[in-house]
Amino acid sequence: MNFIEILLSEKLKSKNPMLDIFGSDRKVLQIACEDLTSYLKVHWNLIATEASECELVDKLEEFYNESPDELEEFIDLWTGMWLKKWKERVKLLIGKDKIRRWNKVTGILKKAEPLWRKLADRREMQDVIISKLIRNAEICGTSILAENLLKMELGRDKTGYTSEEEQILNVVNNALRKAGELVRSKGPLIFVKVDKGYYQYSQ
Repeated sequence: MNFIEILLSEKLKSKNPMLDIFGSDRKVLQIACEDLTSYLKVHWNLIATEASECELVDKLEEFYNESPDELEEFIDLWTGMWLKKWKERVKLLIGKDKIRRWNKVTGILKKAEPLWRKLADRREMQDVIISKLIRNAEICGTSILAENLLKMELGRDKTGYTSEEEQILNVVNNALRKAGELVRSKGPLIFVKVDKGYYQYSQ
């Protein structure tokens, strides 16, 4: 575990002592770390760059060495905002709650999975949507939302494209539009099926 994960786990635990960060709620810490990483990449204009991971590590180490108190204060503030979003955007599905919607979305995502895996530029496509979400103050579950927005577009029947490039452009543009609609919406966007522990986006 790196120093950012350690700091983040401490802040999450201090703000919500009920969280079992290293046990049943480990997934919460994983998603928070992923979201913080994406947030910082957007903040420092590193998203969608080839060396973004290395540059991010360098910047964080520099920040930590020069101003450890300031970094801790920032993570404390960010964690508070993130937990507020988590409560707003994540909903637990217990038993058969909204099972029809779940099954419909799962079917589309499964259909899209083979197409998604074939896309060489899927990481870049995802980064475009993540950036749109974060720049509009949607900081929770951004990777989950971005990937599933793109898969939902891929999984819907689409015909009439003259090239793969045209299809990708159309998928990204539609996903960007849906991302814009999401940030203006209220209520949950990510549903957790408790019996399977599976995190998923649902429209």
